Amino acid sequence: METTTDTTDIEPFRIAVPEAAIDDLRTRLAATRWPDQLPGTGWERGIPLDHLGELAERWRSAYDWRAAEATLNAFPQFTTTIDGQPIHFLHVRSPEPDAVPLVLTHGYPSSVAEFLKAIGPLTDPRAHGGDPADAFHVVAPSLPGYGFSTPLRSTGWEVGRTARAWAELMDRLGYDRYVAQGGDIGAGVSGELAKIVPDRVVAVHVNTDVTAISLVGGMLPAEIDGLSPEETARLDELRAYEAEGRGYLQLQSTRPQTLAYSLADSPVGQLAWIAEKFWEWNAMGPGGRRHVADIDHLLTNVSIYWFTGSGPSAAQFIYEAAHAEMDWTPSPLPTGFAVCSAEPLIRRIIDPEHRNGHWSELDRGGHFPMYEAPELLVDDLRAYVRAFR
Repeated sequence: METTTDTTDIEPFRIAVPEAAIDDLRTRLAATRWPDQLPGTGWERGIPLDHLGELAERWRSAYDWRAAEATLNAFPQFTTTIDGQPIHFLHVRSPEPDAVPLVLTHGYPSSVAEFLKAIGPLTDPRAHGGDPADAFHVVAPSLPGYGFSTPLRSTGWEVGRTARAWAELMDRLGYDRYVAQGGDIGAGVSGELAKIVPDRVVAVHVNTDVTAISLVGGMLPAEIDGLSPEETARLDELRAYEAEGRGYLQLQSTRPQTLAYSLADSPVGQLAWIAEKFWEWNAMGPGGRRHVADIDHLLTNVSIYWFTGSGPSAAQFIYEAAHAEMDWTPSPLPTGFAVCSAEPLIRRIIDPEHRNGHWSELDRGGHFPMYEAPELLVDDLRAYVRAFR
């Protein structure tokens, strides 16, 4: 992964974090200098001290990175260099001869670990109680500067350049016809890929949720005609969340290097930066309370950022995306939407004229549905793609 010039070589890759790096993580966690928390304050000011303390202690003393590493390494992984940038990807071929290639793209602050529960059902539906005619060959790259697609070699890596890299990657793998799927940044990359190579992308499928819709600038309209008082109140809540919830985005979009020092040097800093979003963006749990259903999955995701040092370069990606000149015209190809934990107001915001032929409202899942509710998202993707096989 140290090469800076492009070749078409694709090299096998295996995650092998040195034991010294794990020991260093535990030492740093044990030596954390904790701040105070003001009495009577909670999540409204950021991740609370007691919550983060419990996460950090589990990460230090109970979490098993080696088990997570073995789970990740159970899937075939590779690296290649595209446009001067190391690109890491999972490539899991289906046993079914007529499987359709599928490129899956994660978002922020996620990683390819989000897809681990879904890869088996996607590639081998026969073995998971599904129809073998729905099988996919799965390609799941790490975004440039994320996870094992590091180090970030140059400026300018944003959604459009990433989509061009994905087109090159699929060419190198010999796939000339494929489906693109993603959420968050991955939704943008998938849509751009369809615009760049419309003769190769068969269809696009994206997942979204209320928080993603609220935080993407310009998605919330100034007003919508015919709203009920309850819907108007809900739209006001979403606008308030848009104003309050974009702090992480504004910082990374304007001063990523200033943030980088904390993310690179402090595992608790990196943990807090991601864990707050996992709590805030997950689906609601019982009783309307937010929760993170799988703490070890969260810690695996944070560990990938920590061991690869990709927290700073992921922030650089967001800076580039904020400053890129993007063509915001929609993809000319069919796009299916899966909206997690949906509410009726969301379609009135995104698709008021019901132009999207495939619009699914999933009753579970939040910002990371490939992990939170993989069976729902996999079923929806299968149903959508059947018409294009």
